[in-house]
Amino acid sequence: MSFSPNSPILFILAGAVILFVIAQSVFFMVRSWRRGKEIGMDMAVLRRTVVSTAVFTIAPAVSILLGVITLSKFLGLPLPWLRLSVIGAITYELPAATSTASALGVSIAETVTDPKVYTAIAWVMTLGIFPGMLWVALFGRKIQGGIAKIKNRDAKWGDILMTALFLGMISAFLGMVFADIREGLAGWIPIFVLLFSAALMCICGLLSKKFHMKWIENYALPISMLGGMAFAVVITPMIGG
Repeated sequence: MSFSPNSPILFILAGAVILFVIAQSVFFMVRSWRRGKEIGMDMAVLRRTVVSTAVFTIAPAVSILLGVITLSKFLGLPLPWLRLSVIGAITYELPAATSTASALGVSIAETVTDPKVYTAIAWVMTLGIFPGMLWVALFGRKIQGGIAKIKNRDAKWGDILMTALFLGMISAFLGMVFADIREGLAGWIPIFVLLFSAALMCICGLLSKKFHMKWIENYALPISMLGGMAFAVVITPMIGG
């Protein structure tokens, strides 16, 4: 019996987990709405909060959808759908899947048909991000308190610390961008795409700051991702990668 990453049983298992998460969200949303009414909150405020929150989720949802589409060609739809709908992030899931496939000598340009490869990738994607939940549960409050103390003591150094932590996290993924640089001009394609996406992000930042287009802040990431993908489609045939 041949293996398919789009097997119906995988859709059923992923769908069951996602339905459970949705049920949790609906449960707490209803409880929050009822609690707001109990304490006498203005109904207009409640409705405005719900609408603004729903609109705010559109931008992250676009980024997540792009991640699911990107990974579905290689891993099928159920696994990316599950990972990116719960606690996954494209900044982690794609490098984890790619590095595992590379270690196993499998091309990410083709759909996985070997169950052992699929299982290995699923384990790496899951176990690699699982410790984060434990860290938050066990040490999240202490870490947050320590950062708050640094900010209260010196706000400037607090901002520098947070920026350094963020850049350190991003730097962990930059190795993949420069991994194929020795393969000639084609190896520079990821770097060109990275620079183009970064330029789009800077443009969004300038529009937000100089022209007070605050709404674009929520859509800067999907704009950069879509622009980078479009640029890659254009530049790859030109370079011959």
